[in-house]
Amino acid sequence: MKREWTLEERYRVLEGPDDVKDLYAAIQKSWYRQKYHVQPVTGLSSDPNGFAFFEGKWHLFYQWCPWGAVHGLKYWYHAVSPDLVSWENCGVGIYPDTFYDNKGCHSGSAFAYGDDMYFFYTGNHRDENWVRTPFTCAARMDEEGRLVKLDKPLFGPREDYAEHQRDPKIIYVPEKKKYYIFIGAQTLDKKGTALIYESEELLSGWRFAGQLHVPGYEDFGGMWECPCIVNISGKDVLIFSPQYTTLPGRGNSTNHNVYFIGRMDYDTLTFTPEGDYQYLDYGFDFYAAQCAANVADPDKAILVAWIGLPDNHYPTEEEDWEGSMSLPRELRIRDGKLVQTPVEGLVSLRTGEAAADGTLPDICELEIAFSGGNADLALFTRPDGSGGVTLRYDEAAGVLTVDRRGMDKRFNEKVFEVLEVPVNGLRNIHAFIDRSSLELYINDGERTFTTHIYPTEGEHGYTISDNGSMKIYNLKASVTDEFVI
Repeated sequence: MKREWTLEERYRVLEGPDDVKDLYAAIQKSWYRQKYHVQPVTGLSSDPNGFAFFEGKWHLFYQWCPWGAVHGLKYWYHAVSPDLVSWENCGVGIYPDTFYDNKGCHSGSAFAYGDDMYFFYTGNHRDENWVRTPFTCAARMDEEGRLVKLDKPLFGPREDYAEHQRDPKIIYVPEKKKYYIFIGAQTLDKKGTALIYESEELLSGWRFAGQLHVPGYEDFGGMWECPCIVNISGKDVLIFSPQYTTLPGRGNSTNHNVYFIGRMDYDTLTFTPEGDYQYLDYGFDFYAAQCAANVADPDKAILVAWIGLPDNHYPTEEEDWEGSMSLPRELRIRDGKLVQTPVEGLVSLRTGEAAADGTLPDICELEIAFSGGNADLALFTRPDGSGGVTLRYDEAAGVLTVDRRGMDKRFNEKVFEVLEVPVNGLRNIHAFIDRSSLELYINDGERTFTTHIYPTEGEHGYTISDNGSMKIYNLKASVTDEFVI
C-alpha cells in the first residue's frame, strides 16, 4: 500500500547521520539494491546534477530526499569515480540551509574555471504561504571537496514567466567570449521553453538575454526541465525534458526526454534543428539527462540520466527507497542522429563468461546478435519459459516491441507497459542487467531503451529465437554502498 506523506515529513530537515542510519540499515536488506549503478544512500534519488570531470575525478551529484521514496526537501548527494565505472559515496554536497534554498536545492550543472570547480543550482525558496521563488545560485568546491555557497544568488526569477524557472545549465562560448546559462521554464500561458542569461564574468554581471527560440516548437509541452546544450563534432545538440504533454508512441506518460541536432545562434537566441525531435531513450524509465562538463574530446559527450520518471511509482517504494542513475554513456553523431554507447571501462567489470544454459545471472552483461528477419527474445522468464520482458522484432514493420506485462511485479500499468522502438534491421542488442534495471543498446547504440525491472526469485530464465545468439558475462559490483552523509 502506497504511503501517504505529510508536508512536514517530506520537508523535514536532516540534522545528521543518526536521522537516517536505521533507514540505511533497513534498505540494505533489499534484493533490488543495485551493484554497479549509482543509487540513493537512503530515500529517493532523482535528477543527476553537477556532472563533471575535475582534477582526475568524475564528480556526479544527484537530487536526494533522505526520508523515503518521496519528493520533498532536496539535497545534492555526491559520488566520485576515477573512471565512470567504480563509484564511491562522498556524502551530502549541498544542503538547503539558506533563505534562498530553504525548501530545496534543485537541479543544476558544473563548470571548471581555472583551478576551481563551480556548481550552479536552483534554490527553491517558499514563503509561509508556500509561494515559490526560484533563485539561480552558485557554489565553489574547496580544497577538501566541500561545496561553499556564494553569499547571494546570481539572479532571481523573472515575473513575466511562471514560477517554473529552474535547472541552470552553464556553458562558455569562446566565439562570443561569454558565459551562458540555460534555464528550463514555463511561460505565463503554460508553454514550455528555456530562458537564456549571459555574462562576461562567471560569478557576476548576469543579465537576461531572452527566450530560446526553436522554430516549429513554440507549443511543445508545458515545461522544459533540465535543458542541456553540448557541441559534438561541430554540431549543437539540445537536450531537454518536456513535461505536461503526451507524445506519439509514449503511452500515457506526460514526462519525456528528447533532443535536437542543429545550430545555436547566440545573436538571435535561435536553435535551428536539422530535423524533428528525437527521443533520447525509448524506454519506460529515463529522464533529466545531463551531459558532463570538461569532456576533452570534441567528438563525443558523456551523458547520465535518472532511471525513473516524475509522478511514476516503483515497487521499492514499499522499502522506503527508490531511484538509480543510468550507466554513463558516450554520445556521438552518426548520419544525423545521436549514437549512444556504454563507456568503454565497463568491460573491466566482467569476471568471465557465464554458461548459456537458459539462466540469467543476477547482474550481467549480454551481447546478443541476430542474423536477420523477425526475432524474439524474452528475459526474466519463469522456469517454464513463460512471462518475462519480451522483445519482438517485426522486420516488415521495422519495429521492436518491448513488453513488460509478463513480469510478476507490475507497476505504472496505467502509464505504459508496452512501447515500440523504430529499428531498421535488428542486428544486435547490448544489454546490462542490474538488480532493478535493464538497459538496452540496440544496433550499436542507434537506439537505447532503459527500464526499471524487479524480477522475483522465480524469474531468471530467458529464451531467444533460432536466428539469435547470446553471450552472457558475469559482472562484479563497482559501487560502494557505504553509509556516508
